[in-house]
Amino acid sequence: MSKRVVITGSTRGIGNGLAREFLKRGCSVAISGRSTDSVATTVAELGEYYGETKVCGIACDITDPAALQRLWDCAAEAFGGADVWINNAGMSIERKPLWEQSDEALEGLVTTNLTGVIFGSKVAIRNMLAQGGGQVWSTEGFGSDGATQTGMVAYGSTKRAVRYVQKGLRKDTANTPVQICTVSPGIVVTDLLTSDYDLTSEQWEKSKKIFNILGDEVHTVTPWLVEHILATDKSGVRVAWLTRRKAFGRFMTAAFNRRDLFAGVEES
Repeated sequence: MSKRVVITGSTRGIGNGLAREFLKRGCSVAISGRSTDSVATTVAELGEYYGETKVCGIACDITDPAALQRLWDCAAEAFGGADVWINNAGMSIERKPLWEQSDEALEGLVTTNLTGVIFGSKVAIRNMLAQGGGQVWSTEGFGSDGATQTGMVAYGSTKRAVRYVQKGLRKDTANTPVQICTVSPGIVVTDLLTSDYDLTSEQWEKSKKIFNILGDEVHTVTPWLVEHILATDKSGVRVAWLTRRKAFGRFMTAAFNRRDLFAGVEES
C-alpha cells in the first residue's frame, strides 16, 4: 500500500530504517534531521536507489513549529501531502542521578523528546485536518509503561509523558478523520542506545547482558514495524515489537541462544 510518509529523525538509526522499509514498499518518504548535510546525503542516497521522486527532505529543528511546518510543506510540494507522520526523533543523555545532570543536557532532552512530539503532532494534525485525514504516530521508549531505572529519571519521564500525549490526542481527535497511533520498537542497537553508557564500565557490562537477550538490530525490527503501520486503519493502535510474551520467551531460551549485538560497537 503506497502512502506518503514523514519521519522526523530519519537520517540514521530506527528512523532511517523505517524510511528504507517504507520506500521498499512503494511509499514516498520525507526525510528530516538536524544537519543539512546529513539530510542531503540521505536524500541523495535513497533517491538514487528508490527514485528521486520518492524522496524529499530538509533539516528540521523539531522544537521549532515553523521548521516542522516547512517539513510538512516539503512533503506537500513533493508528494501532495502526507498520510503518515511519525514523531521518531529523540535523544538520550548520560545515565546518572538527576542532580548530576547539566541544565543544558536536561533542557535538550525534554525539548527534543517531549516538546518535539507535541509540536510535531500539532503541525501534523492541523495539516491533516485541512487535507481530509491522516495518521500521526509517536515513538515510545523506556519509561513509557512507568518502568523506572537508576539514572533514567529525565529520559523515562519524557517517554511516560509521550504516552499521555497520545491518549489525550486520541480524545481530541475522536470526531475527526485524523488517527493517533503509537509505535514501540523495543530495544534496538543504535547510537541512541549506547551513547549514554561508558562502554568500559561495569554498568555497561551488566546492561549489555540484558540487551543481548532482549535487543535487536534495526534491519530486524523495522520491516515488521512498517508492515504493521501500513496495515493500521484505526486510531489508538499500538504497534509493539518487544511484547511481554516475547521478552519472557527470550529469557527462557537465552542459555541456548547466545548473541553479541555490540561487538562492532565496542570495537569502533
